[in-house]
Amino acid sequence: MNKHTKLALLVAPFLILGGYIASDLYIENQAEKKRVFQLEPSGNCDVINKSCILKSGEFEVNIYDEKGITTVNSTFPLDTATLFLVSKNEEVTVYPLGMIDSAYYWKSATALRQLASTQGAQYKLRLIANIKGGQYISEFTTRTM
Repeated sequence: MNKHTKLALLVAPFLILGGYIASDLYIENQAEKKRVFQLEPSGNCDVINKSCILKSGEFEVNIYDEKGITTVNSTFPLDTATLFLVSKNEEVTVYPLGMIDSAYYWKSATALRQLASTQGAQYKLRLIANIKGGQYISEFTTRTM
Protein backbone atom coordinates (compact mmCIF):
# COMPACT_ATOMS: atom_id res chain seq x y z
CA MET A 1 0.00 0.00 0.00
CA ASN A 2 1.41 3.37 -0.95
CA LYS A 3 1.27 6.50 1.23
CA HIS A 4 -1.68 8.01 -0.68
CA THR A 5 -3.89 4.98 -0.02
CA LYS A 6 -2.92 4.97 3.66
CA LEU A 7 -3.76 8.67 3.94
CA ALA A 8 -7.11 8.15 2.18
CA LEU A 9 -8.04 5.33 4.57
CA LEU A 10 -7.04 7.49 7.53
CA VAL A 11 -9.00 10.58 6.40
CA ALA A 12 -12.17 8.84 5.07
CA PRO A 13 -13.83 8.20 8.46
CA PHE A 14 -13.41 11.86 9.45
CA LEU A 15 -14.91 13.02 6.14
CA ILE A 16 -17.87 10.68 6.57
CA LEU A 17 -18.47 11.92 10.11
CA GLY A 18 -18.10 15.57 9.05
CA GLY A 19 -20.57 15.07 6.17
CA TYR A 20 -23.09 13.44 8.49
CA ILE A 21 -22.87 16.32 10.99
CA ALA A 22 -23.11 18.97 8.25
CA SER A 23 -26.19 17.33 6.67
CA ASP A 24 -27.88 17.05 10.09
CA LEU A 25 -27.27 20.75 10.77
CA TYR A 26 -28.65 21.66 7.34
CA ILE A 27 -31.82 19.59 7.79
CA GLU A 28 -32.38 21.02 11.28
CA ASN A 29 -31.98 24.56 9.91
CA GLN A 30 -34.53 23.86 7.18
CA ALA A 31 -37.02 22.52 9.75
CA GLU A 32 -36.78 25.71 11.82
CA LYS A 33 -37.79 28.02 8.95
CA LYS A 34 -41.21 29.62 9.26
CA ARG A 35 -43.89 28.06 7.05
CA VAL A 36 -47.63 28.70 6.90
CA PHE A 37 -50.20 26.04 6.02
CA GLN A 38 -53.95 26.49 5.54
CA LEU A 39 -56.28 24.19 7.50
CA GLU A 40 -59.53 23.45 5.65
CA PRO A 41 -62.75 22.23 7.30
CA SER A 42 -63.71 18.67 6.48
CA GLY A 43 -67.45 19.05 5.87
CA ASN A 44 -69.61 21.22 8.10
CA CYS A 45 -68.06 22.36 11.37
CA ASP A 46 -70.20 22.07 14.48
CA VAL A 47 -67.95 22.74 17.46
CA ILE A 48 -70.75 22.49 20.05
CA ASN A 49 -71.77 18.98 18.90
CA LYS A 50 -68.15 17.72 18.52
CA SER A 51 -68.25 17.59 14.75
CA CYS A 52 -65.49 19.91 13.50
CA ILE A 53 -62.36 18.54 11.84
CA LEU A 54 -59.81 20.74 10.07
CA LYS A 55 -57.27 19.17 7.68
CA SER A 56 -54.04 20.03 5.93
CA GLY A 57 -52.42 17.00 4.31
CA GLU A 58 -51.95 14.34 7.00
CA PHE A 59 -52.37 16.88 9.81
CA GLU A 60 -55.84 16.98 11.37
CA VAL A 61 -57.29 19.09 14.16
CA ASN A 62 -60.54 18.34 15.98
CA ILE A 63 -62.19 21.25 17.80
CA TYR A 64 -65.04 20.82 20.26
CA ASP A 65 -66.62 22.57 23.23
CA GLU A 66 -67.76 20.75 26.34
CA LYS A 67 -69.32 22.68 29.25
CA GLY A 68 -67.57 25.94 28.34
CA ILE A 69 -64.16 24.32 27.86
CA THR A 70 -63.00 24.39 24.24
CA THR A 71 -60.58 21.61 23.30
CA VAL A 72 -58.27 21.29 20.31
CA ASN A 73 -57.06 17.75 19.60
CA SER A 74 -54.40 17.25 16.90
CA THR A 75 -52.77 14.31 15.15
CA PHE A 76 -49.27 15.72 15.77
CA PRO A 77 -47.96 17.34 18.99
CA LEU A 78 -48.36 21.12 19.00
CA ASP A 79 -46.00 23.75 20.40
CA THR A 80 -48.80 26.32 20.91
CA ALA A 81 -52.44 26.78 19.94
CA THR A 82 -54.57 29.92 19.90
CA LEU A 83 -58.30 30.19 19.25
CA PHE A 84 -60.02 33.40 18.16
CA LEU A 85 -63.77 33.98 18.49
CA VAL A 86 -65.12 36.58 16.06
CA SER A 87 -68.37 38.39 16.82
CA LYS A 88 -70.88 39.62 14.20
CA ASN A 89 -69.31 43.10 14.21
CA GLU A 90 -65.81 41.58 13.65
CA GLU A 91 -64.60 42.01 17.25
CA VAL A 92 -61.98 39.36 17.98
CA THR A 93 -61.52 37.69 21.36
CA VAL A 94 -58.24 35.78 21.77
CA TYR A 95 -58.04 32.55 23.79
CA PRO A 96 -54.54 31.10 24.15
CA LEU A 97 -55.03 27.39 24.72
CA GLY A 98 -53.05 25.53 27.36
CA MET A 99 -51.63 22.04 27.12
CA ILE A 100 -53.33 19.79 29.66
CA ASP A 101 -52.23 16.13 29.52
CA SER A 102 -50.10 15.96 26.39
CA ALA A 103 -49.04 18.11 23.44
CA TYR A 104 -51.92 16.59 21.47
CA TYR A 105 -54.66 18.17 23.65
CA TRP A 106 -55.02 21.92 24.24
CA LYS A 107 -57.87 23.45 26.28
CA SER A 108 -59.20 26.77 27.53
CA ALA A 109 -62.39 28.14 29.03
CA THR A 110 -64.09 30.17 26.28
CA ALA A 111 -67.33 32.04 25.66
CA LEU A 112 -68.05 29.82 22.66
CA ARG A 113 -71.40 28.53 23.92
CA GLN A 114 -72.48 32.03 24.90
CA LEU A 115 -71.47 33.34 21.47
CA ALA A 116 -73.39 30.52 19.81
CA SER A 117 -76.54 31.32 21.77
CA THR A 118 -76.40 35.10 21.07
CA GLN A 119 -75.37 34.95 17.42
CA GLY A 120 -77.69 32.15 16.46
CA ALA A 121 -76.76 29.15 14.38
CA GLN A 122 -73.60 30.50 12.71
CA TYR A 123 -70.39 32.19 13.94
CA LYS A 124 -66.78 32.60 12.88
CA LEU A 125 -63.68 31.08 14.50
CA ARG A 126 -59.97 31.35 13.77
CA LEU A 127 -57.28 28.91 14.85
CA ILE A 128 -53.48 29.14 14.81
CA ALA A 129 -51.56 25.97 15.70
CA ASN A 130 -47.74 26.03 15.79
CA ILE A 131 -45.53 23.01 15.18
CA LYS A 132 -41.71 23.45 15.04
CA GLY A 133 -41.65 26.63 12.95
CA GLY A 134 -44.77 25.78 10.95
CA GLN A 135 -48.01 27.67 11.48
CA TYR A 136 -51.30 26.00 10.64
CA ILE A 137 -54.00 28.64 10.30
CA SER A 138 -57.71 28.48 9.66
CA GLU A 139 -60.70 30.79 9.56
CA PHE A 140 -63.97 28.95 9.37
CA THR A 141 -67.64 29.32 10.13
CA THR A 142 -69.16 26.87 12.53
CA ARG A 143 -72.83 25.97 12.62
CA THR A 144 -74.94 24.44 15.32
CA MET A 145 -77.21 21.71 14.04
